Amino acid sequence: MLTFEEARSRILAGATRLPQEPVPLDGAAGRVLAERIVATQPLPPFDHSAMDGYAVRLADLIGDGPFELRVGPDESRAGRAAPALGSRQACRIFTGAALPRGADAVVMQEDVGRDGDRIAFAARPKPGAHVRAAGEDLRPGQEALAEGTRLLAGHLSLAASLDRAEILVARRPVVAIVCTGDELRAPGAPGRPGSIPESNGVALAALCRQVGAEPRVLPSIGDDLDATVAALDRALGGADLLLTVGGVSVGDHDLVRPALERMGVTLDFYKVAIKPGKPLVFGRRQGSGPMARVLGLPGNPASAMTTFMLFAAPLLRALQGDALPVPLLVPARLKTPLRHKPGRLEFVRATLERDGRALLAVPLANQASGATTTTGWATALALVPLEAEDVPAGAALDVLRFGDV
Repeated sequence: MLTFEEARSRILAGATRLPQEPVPLDGAAGRVLAERIVATQPLPPFDHSAMDGYAVRLADLIGDGPFELRVGPDESRAGRAAPALGSRQACRIFTGAALPRGADAVVMQEDVGRDGDRIAFAARPKPGAHVRAAGEDLRPGQEALAEGTRLLAGHLSLAASLDRAEILVARRPVVAIVCTGDELRAPGAPGRPGSIPESNGVALAALCRQVGAEPRVLPSIGDDLDATVAALDRALGGADLLLTVGGVSVGDHDLVRPALERMGVTLDFYKVAIKPGKPLVFGRRQGSGPMARVLGLPGNPASAMTTFMLFAAPLLRALQGDALPVPLLVPARLKTPLRHKPGRLEFVRATLERDGRALLAVPLANQASGATTTTGWATALALVPLEAEDVPAGAALDVLRFGDV
């Protein structure tokens, strides 16, 4: 069996960014930037006031104060050209308004007494006081956003501030999802003896969307080799990644691996030293078009979702050119003890709590890979190292939060 790190490295090997496409800013959230955005003008574009107050010229302030100035007839408001500043004159100014020509500081209105067209204030402001200078954030030619950035709200705001109406992002990877097994039926469909509702497709599709991919959930297929070959071959056409669910072990009715081999998929590995999720198949098929990848996930819900988050999610991020394809782990302490047999890296389904500033991982009771309840209740995976034995309460562990996948 491969270690977790070896398996993920093999899956990510050669995963390069898919072609780029332009999108408007309001459709770019969650996409991965496929260009380097550079400022073409200063940001902010002109000197402006950070406060409501009075723009002044420091050279007009003689002595130690208090200071008195006449207020000019014109004021500076946001969205309008600023007036010039006369000698020994102040200009009424509002937040966001352009600094009048000749002014080099703003005195807050709270610090000013006004009597008609005269103002008085006690202290000399520092040069540039309450002024946001042109280019203070970015100068022309400076990088604003790096290629490979997964775009959040703040990134889009910055791009809009740089006057960009659209940006280049990587195409969304297309993921075909095929669940296998004679026992499966669609949720809500009439039951038959021995059947169960198929629950993995909807969960994996949601995870695909979370990482920026485009899922296509295809009809489930039964345990028939010819039908499996035909269905998987159709699914692989036009997909960047084929996810199969179930049928990847070595039982008499586990047909995914032989079906993939018959289709010309070169299998890289089929076992990983993790729990849950040991039976995991990864392969590639090179046709006349771009290379397609196949991940065969185990069929139990906990195993399917865990292996998606650990292996498929980083691959899909890498195919979008994400500079950080592997989700970050956070430190936590274990709230209750865990039994663990050395030999496999275990991903324990847990919820998270706060204890002051500390993060606590609370393992859920039923860790069976077929337990849909704890799969539905968990919000994180706590990583128990493969060499560890029983883990006491209070032990430090790394945690993968589902929201970070």
